[in-house]
Amino acid sequence: MRRFGRTLATAALAVAVVAGTAGWAAGDSVQAAVTGPPPGASAWRADSASGRPLPEPATASAYEVARFLAGLDEAGRREPVRRDPLVVGNLDGAPVALRYEANRLAVAASGRARFASLAAPGRQVLAFDPRGRGQVAEVFGDLERAAHVAVVVPGSDDDAASYGAGRAPHTGPAGMARSLHAAAGGETAVVAWTGCTTPVGVGLDAATGRLAEAGAVRLARFTAGLDAVRIADVPNVAFAGRGHGADPTSRAFGARSVPPSDVQGHTGYFVLGTRSLAAFAAIAKGEAQ
Repeated sequence: MRRFGRTLATAALAVAVVAGTAGWAAGDSVQAAVTGPPPGASAWRADSASGRPLPEPATASAYEVARFLAGLDEAGRREPVRRDPLVVGNLDGAPVALRYEANRLAVAASGRARFASLAAPGRQVLAFDPRGRGQVAEVFGDLERAAHVAVVVPGSDDDAASYGAGRAPHTGPAGMARSLHAAAGGETAVVAWTGCTTPVGVGLDAATGRLAEAGAVRLARFTAGLDAVRIADVPNVAFAGRGHGADPTSRAFGARSVPPSDVQGHTGYFVLGTRSLAAFAAIAKGEAQ
């Protein structure tokens, strides 16, 4: 029952974040969804560790990855980081510290100035993919020791280069995650997840669920990876269907509404002192009633 309750709470949080991050610039461009393992997967498949084939990055479950890496010694786990940092940095089920290290190397190796800030000291990048507009997942807090984990999911106009740049402190996935972490306290870790291709502006992509459906597969795999390395209760999250799915404010949906009375605009849900931020913090800590 606790797991079911947390699943609903996280889904409600994701819906609110989708509404709050949408960029309302008119457009009709159709984005190509980035799917599958990152560049370097072919070399990874031809490689081995301690004489054993490495887990298939596209199909191995997060739990299979975790078991495989747990069976290697320290040298065996670190060698793939040096050879294939992009794959290890996105390998759901790999130890958190290993992914942080791999993604620092992957960001540096990308050679793209627009991603350079992700390699700054102290940043905890749990996933990085330079393809397309770029994808990233960043952790705020101590993910390995946190009693609670929340995942902030973006709406439109977010990618690895823009998700935390040039915005008010409480907006964008990074700003929202940072604000939520501050409000929820040290026992909660918050992940800013921009791990899928998002719509640009209000156009064909924003009017359908095509990109959300592709992103749902990546998000479900990502959260399974958190579960595998924490052996803890990380909620399941899924998006499906056409359009924007069921109306989360309807009685039939069954969710509790976040209080919006003191929210100013679509990007105000995570402003310090608002009732909405307090509600999200309660959700993240498992205290929502």
